[in-house]
Amino acid sequence: MTRWITSPRDFWTGLIYVGLGAGSLWLALGYKFGTVGRMGPGYFPRVLAVILIAIGLVSLFRAFFSKGEPVTHIAFKPLLMIVGAIVAYGLLVHTAGLIVALLVLILMGAAASSQFRFDVKAIFGMVLLVAACSAVFVKGLGLPIPLVGPWLQPLLGVLGTLR
Repeated sequence: MTRWITSPRDFWTGLIYVGLGAGSLWLALGYKFGTVGRMGPGYFPRVLAVILIAIGLVSLFRAFFSKGEPVTHIAFKPLLMIVGAIVAYGLLVHTAGLIVALLVLILMGAAASSQFRFDVKAIFGMVLLVAACSAVFVKGLGLPIPLVGPWLQPLLGVLGTLR
């Protein structure tokens, strides 16, 4: 690093955030923006992209004016677990359903931490989060996301005959 950058960790974090935000903003430009009262499909992605860019710029600014730690190593296991969790959610949400996709997302995301313990508290939190997401997004907002996807529909039929 150069002598001007006093916090390399903030520098690289800011650079990544600005890059991701700029890329997201560029992708969102193809969608209609709308207004605050009548949001178009590009409204929310653009707002989030601008927020991400702003956070990145603050981090970049801090990199030049505050003393920070150097980047020692990149923790690839947590990084791959988080990315894998998001990819798994995207692949499972319409095939296995929201419930299974969220369970996989939460478990993989939590397993990325070395402090994660699969105990009663974790199970309770996971069930509560899945129930809240199902209630808000499927029932409350009416999003067309199946709670139980086509992969598990035959299983529901078998379970129904066991009663």
